[in-house]
This record gives sequence, structure tokens and C-alpha cells, in this order.
Amino acid sequence: MSNKEELLEFKGKILELLPNAMFRVELENGHKIIAYTSGKMRKNRIKVLVGDDVTVEMTPYDLTKGRVTHRHTNLPIKS
Repeated sequence: MSNKEELLEFKGKILELLPNAMFRVELENGHKIIAYTSGKMRKNRIKVLVGDDVTVEMTPYDLTKGRVTHRHTNLPIKS
């Protein structure tokens, strides 16, 4: 099990939905990776759709795969 300090965090955008709850994500630096949703997101039934901005955790050992840990929302401010 890896420590939290060893994980790399990147922001990205969902490009494509793949089978088995996997996603193709384009990171801010232009790299494209395959990612899956974290267990807490599955447990709380947080839906991730194409075009969503997300935070992805990656291990330094495999920079082609990652885990979606947060979906960013752009909700309008209510006045």
C-alpha cells in the first residue's frame, strides 16, 4: 500500500467513458491517461460525465493510469 505522500495529484478533464467504469482523462499538461473512480466516489454514487473537471491521483511508478478522487463543479452562485 502506498503512502499518501508518494501520490501525484493532477487536474484534468474527462474525454471519454470506457467500459468497466473507466475514463480517458486529459491532464492539464496534455498527457492522456486511463483512470477509474475512487471507492468513496462509487460508494456515494458520484456520477462523472464527459467534460467534467476532475482531480486525479497517480503513483510515480505508472504514469499511464490514475484514480479520480474529486469531481469539480462549476455551479452558478445564487443571489
